[in-house]
Amino acid sequence: MGAKIMYALLRGWVMLHAHLPMRCLYFLSDLLYVLVYRVVRYRVKVTRRNLAASFPELTEQERRALERRFYHHFTDYIVETIKLGAISHEELLRRAKILNPELIDQLQDEGHPLLILMMGHYGNWEWFSGSTPFFRQAHLYQIYRPLTSLAFDRLFMELRTRFGSSGIAKNDVVREMIRLRGTKERALSIFIADQTPSKANLHYWTHFLKQDTPFLTGAERLACKLNLPVVFCDVRQEARGFYTVEMKLITDKPKETPEFYITERYARLMEETILRDPANWLWTHRRWKHKREEKA
Repeated sequence: MGAKIMYALLRGWVMLHAHLPMRCLYFLSDLLYVLVYRVVRYRVKVTRRNLAASFPELTEQERRALERRFYHHFTDYIVETIKLGAISHEELLRRAKILNPELIDQLQDEGHPLLILMMGHYGNWEWFSGSTPFFRQAHLYQIYRPLTSLAFDRLFMELRTRFGSSGIAKNDVVREMIRLRGTKERALSIFIADQTPSKANLHYWTHFLKQDTPFLTGAERLACKLNLPVVFCDVRQEARGFYTVEMKLITDKPKETPEFYITERYARLMEETILRDPANWLWTHRRWKHKREEKA
């Protein structure tokens, strides 16, 4: 099946469901949970292994309860992302709130029009990372890794940019960040930085969730090279379908920080977010597939 036909079918299916009320979508999520977790058992082995290594102090029964809570959240994330296709500005702003947007305004008023925001795969990152309405005076650019499927890649980009934000493919990041800095426009570049680095990018390791863990350092390198302030987005789930983000400054003087300070500070803040409610992180990801000796 051609990519255009696949995209048309996917988009039609998504838009059909996106117009449903949230209560109907959450009913579908409850059904999807049974399919994903009980029937298909999507990456259950990976999730179980990650939870066991991260929470060895919990009993097997406690980890299974956490596992079930995660899969309930995971299917909620799926239907909430589908809702991006039809959700209004008003409903999105009611369900996903920035608690202190004045921090962004302050940094940009002080002469830093371009900022780096760092997030993780926590809560519903799609609702925040692709939604310019949260930042009325700044354009939002999401750094993303293109999907292998052209149809899914086009569909996700349409959902993420529906409210006016833009995407920057990871291979274009350096060029685009230099360009944005030169334009002096108020802009925010958002890095979802808790992904696993490739073998060629195992530059920094730290202890994270009780495991030796490599972290991406691209955001830090760009921040130091271009002298860009870095802000962490601390996400909380307040209730089902309701999230808040508190902006926390990592540094407004990146060139004065020691090497890997920004990356380490991000790791610590991300860990605090996860430990506050572990069920909302993306445990299906193969986060610990590398071992430190691979760096050699």
